[in-house]
Amino acid sequence: MNFFFAALGVLGVASSGPLIAATLGATSVSALAIAFWRNAIGAAVMASPTLVRDPAQFRRITRREFRWSLLAAVALALHFACFITSLQLTSVAAATALVCLQSAWIAVFQLIRGTRHRWQVLAGLGIAFGGVVAITGFDMGTSPRALTGDLLAVAGGALAGLYTLAGGKARQSMTTGTYTTLCYGMCAALVAVLALAAGQPLAGFEPAGWLGIAAITVCAQLVGHTAFNHLLATMSPLIVSMIILLEIPGAALLAAVFLHETLPAGTYAGLGLILAGLAVVVLGQRNGRRLTGSRTLPPGEEPPSERLAELGTD
Repeated sequence: MNFFFAALGVLGVASSGPLIAATLGATSVSALAIAFWRNAIGAAVMASPTLVRDPAQFRRITRREFRWSLLAAVALALHFACFITSLQLTSVAAATALVCLQSAWIAVFQLIRGTRHRWQVLAGLGIAFGGVVAITGFDMGTSPRALTGDLLAVAGGALAGLYTLAGGKARQSMTTGTYTTLCYGMCAALVAVLALAAGQPLAGFEPAGWLGIAAITVCAQLVGHTAFNHLLATMSPLIVSMIILLEIPGAALLAAVFLHETLPAGTYAGLGLILAGLAVVVLGQRNGRRLTGSRTLPPGEEPPSERLAELGTD
């Protein structure tokens, strides 16, 4: 059964890029409309159980929790704006791989804050960012448009890392339902403001456009991430983190089959470097967690709960 949920989760998150690219290319749906409806629907779905069981949770939100949730929502809104727009400019495979650098960016942010990482994490960061150089270098020589898309995807990955760190702070004292409802709801409101400023419509689409929005929300948000949340209750977080990395080749394969996307050999090499580097980063952080689990942490080293790199916002 775990294999079934793992396959379902990988298929769900890997379908995000191809579904978004197909919807943007074949309908009048705008990039910010996808981000708005995905978060608005996600907030409504996550709010329902909490409103039924304990609606008073929303009245007990503290100022600290609200501030961290707001920071997470701002980062998530900008993440979606960057990532979804990047899919209009560069390949699905490149955009997905570059935005999946989320875990690497978390490690970088922790380094800036003074966290001492194991050498495996640093080596993994070098390998992963070498893949970024390979992909952007090839796109720089072939298409300025694709290079812009690459840079937006990289920014989307950094924003996803910030979203995860801020969400981790908020989740120290908030339930999952309360946090996700608040964060997704504020994110949807912020995206609506961005859409208004950019002149991008949030409604009035043809049936195929609404079908695309529904498919993205159900496949990536509800099915993909729900499957991985289920696996976390039955499998090691290390194994789940490694399984999620299959989103990178999964998205490339789906784009090749359904969107007939072909890439230069150098771009595929860059995808491989990013995948290998992220695997090393995840393994290094997990090993560090095991080593710190039974001893007092030295100054400058994060507790295990803050060192874990969460993966997957798309």
